[in-house]
Amino acid sequence: MQPVVIYTKTTCPFCHAAKELLDKKGAAYEEISVDGDRAAQAAMSQKANGRSTVPQIFIGETHVGGCDDIYDLDSQGKLDALLKGRA
Repeated sequence: MQPVVIYTKTTCPFCHAAKELLDKKGAAYEEISVDGDRAAQAAMSQKANGRSTVPQIFIGETHVGGCDDIYDLDSQGKLDALLKGRA
């Protein structure tokens, strides 16, 4: 499995939904909370090409995007391959 990093906020329903999908896939992930942490928010935004909304999801070296993006990958049948490093 590729390493997965997800930037979140505790009150974000989209963050919870994205983590739920990753859990369903059996993917371990590192969760980085940006709640009240301006430095972490800025680092996330820089890494995500200026995107400042959460969640921001990275699988291996690939910036997936947010919740809708990861669900779109799953519905296209591409998420499993990406998680396994075969994208």
